Amino acid sequence: MEYLLTLKILRSMDDIQIREATLTDLPVLLKFQQGVVDYERPYDPTIAPDPVSYYDLKDLILDSEVVVLVAVSENRLIGCGLGMEKEGRRYLNHKTYAYLGLMYTDPDFRGMGVNAKIIEALKQWALSKGLYEMRLTVYSDNISAIKAYEKTGFKKHIIEMRLAE
Repeated sequence: MEYLLTLKILRSMDDIQIREATLTDLPVLLKFQQGVVDYERPYDPTIAPDPVSYYDLKDLILDSEVVVLVAVSENRLIGCGLGMEKEGRRYLNHKTYAYLGLMYTDPDFRGMGVNAKIIEALKQWALSKGLYEMRLTVYSDNISAIKAYEKTGFKKHIIEMRLAE
């Protein structure tokens, strides 16, 4: 029985659609955002107590300069990610770059390539805007996320360090 369930899930992965988020997706996206916060909290003792929001999702969905994408399988939202253009530091060889964030996959669908599909769509969005430099942030101890991003072509670049007394 478990084998048949696995086959059904694997077959349905071919049916995953990536599309732009709408305001009707907002309740699920807010849950996904909280899932990101909850997942990252053990890596960062400086995250404030709940409620915490990394992004104003409603404003981002409505912002024509930002793309918020969702992954959908059988009319169920199973993942998300966003892309926005950010200014590079003045000493870098690029004026702007694509920042990718809000990367989340429903736990039932992790390890099945959902994140890779979202990132591929975000890469296409970035390239369409002439953004050839793409960056995201990930906690150095979040090995599973680092491996997932490396599979899509990202490379470790810099480590931010902190000192707390």
